Parts: sequence; structure tokens; C-alpha cells
Amino acid sequence: MAELIYFKIADKYNIIDKPNHRSAHTQVTLRGGGIIFPIAFILFSLFNFSEVIKEYWAFGLGMLAICTISFIDDVKPLSNKIRLTVQFISVVLLLYFTNAFALIPFWAWLMTFIVIVGTLNAYNFMDGINGMTGLYSLVTIGCLIYINSNIVQFTESNFIYYPALACIVFLFFNFRKKAKCFAGDVGSMGIGFWVIGLITLLIMKTQDYKYILLLSVYGIEVVLTIIERIILKENIFEAHRRHLYQLFANEKKVSHLLISFVYSFLQLVINVFLIYSDFPIWLVALMVFLPIGGLYLILKWNIKKQYNL
Repeated sequence: MAELIYFKIADKYNIIDKPNHRSAHTQVTLRGGGIIFPIAFILFSLFNFSEVIKEYWAFGLGMLAICTISFIDDVKPLSNKIRLTVQFISVVLLLYFTNAFALIPFWAWLMTFIVIVGTLNAYNFMDGINGMTGLYSLVTIGCLIYINSNIVQFTESNFIYYPALACIVFLFFNFRKKAKCFAGDVGSMGIGFWVIGLITLLIMKTQDYKYILLLSVYGIEVVLTIIERIILKENIFEAHRRHLYQLFANEKKVSHLLISFVYSFLQLVINVFLIYSDFPIWLVALMVFLPIGGLYLILKWNIKKQYNL
């Protein structure tokens, strides 16, 4: 119901995504459908009010701040300084919420900030085709639900169920050949912040950093694409079409839904391996990064050669 109400508002105030030369879509579509994710947290707060006041207030402030600035950016583009400032404040609140300041050494704080802000923006970079953000997030959240229920309880179960349900609602409108809406920055940043918060809680509870790899497909894609753009002396903050998923969608005309499914399924396979692996983290990382990174480079090289890119 909340999503449908938003559609009417977005239609009235012309909150739309117009295709351009960098887009992977060809039709004008409502933007900001990802507002369902902050709405999901508000609903979680209403039904768990006393717990939120005691335990989740910092997370809530951080999420609502980053979603608010992202929604404004969806409607009227803001400067990078404003967005990064709010992201910094939100990440401080996230780390306070997860007790990371007490559990990680002081010298690692800056690195942690960089990793989380980078991951947040990776979520935004990868939100370019129908189904990607919702399905990929649902796979990761589903694995977190399994871990919380069967391996180690690191948070209240409802705190994971609400974003899962929000993903399902969003996918109903987005996982289509002709999507009813796109997530927008508010959606990619909102669900990204929630997923990162859950993973950080898990890492702080277990002190096992292998769970960073629950987002390894996104991480490998974004890092290798940034390296490529640096080599080509491009501005990494400008929009582009160099991601592998963009090449498949735009040059090879592969179905958006198929690409999103393959990316999500690949992350699911990695997550299952991760959950049941007893190997040390450095070996697990190599076993994930080498084949996935190698596959990424081979596929991208072949497409660029085929289309003279």
C-alpha cells in the first residue's frame, strides 16, 4: 500500500528516471521506489518501539538521514560534498550502533569508514538494471536469516525479516521486463545501509571478518571497474557504462532479469561456501576473488574486443 501511494506522489510531482546514453533502460520510469526500505524501518520501529528506543535509535537515525539526503538527490541532484558528509555521519551512527568503536582497534577506524562508505556507494553503482538491487539484497538477507537462526544469533530476528519483506515488495514492482519503478538512490542506499548494518553486527558478534564476502560479487565488480577507469584516466565519480552488467545489458542485449538472477545466484553459491567453510579467511578470500575476478576480466575483455570498446 505504501509503495502504491508513493507511485501516485511520484507521478504527480514528476519524480522520474529519464533514459540517457548511459542508461540500461529505454523508457521513462518512476524513480525512488526504494523508499519502501526506510518505510520498512519505520514500521519496524512502530511495532518494536521500546526496543528501537533502547537499541536501534542510532541505526534508525543513520538510515533515515542517508535515505532523506538520497531521496532529495533523486529529486534534485546534490553536490558530492553534501552527500558524503551525510554518509559520514550515518556511518558514525552505524558503527556506534554495532559497538564497533569498542570492538575494533583505534587504528582500524579509518579503514572501516572507507570500507563501509565504499560499500554503500558500490550498492548505488550496481543499481542499474531491473531486479539487481532487490534480488541481490534478498539473497544476502536470506543468508543472514539462516545464519541468525542456525549458526549464531547476532540480532533480533524481526530486524532481518523487515528488510527481507521490503525486498519482496520492491521486487514485485521492479523484477519485470518493464519495471514499474526503480529503486533510486534512496533505495540502493537504504537497503545497502541495512544490509551493511546486519553484516557489521554479525562480524562484531563473531569477530570473523570472512562475512565481508557476503557482498563479494558487488565488491569485485566495483573495485575492478574503478581500477579500469583509473587506468583510463576517467573521473570515477562520473556516471558511466563500464560495469560488466552494463555491457551485457547494453551491448549484448541480455535480459536485465537474467543478469540480475545470475549475479544473485553467484553470490548465493559463494555465501553457502562461506557459511560452511572452515578455511582461514585469507584462503577463503583467495578462493572467492581469484576465480570470480578472473571470470570478470575474461568476460569483459571478450565483450570489449567484440564491440571495439
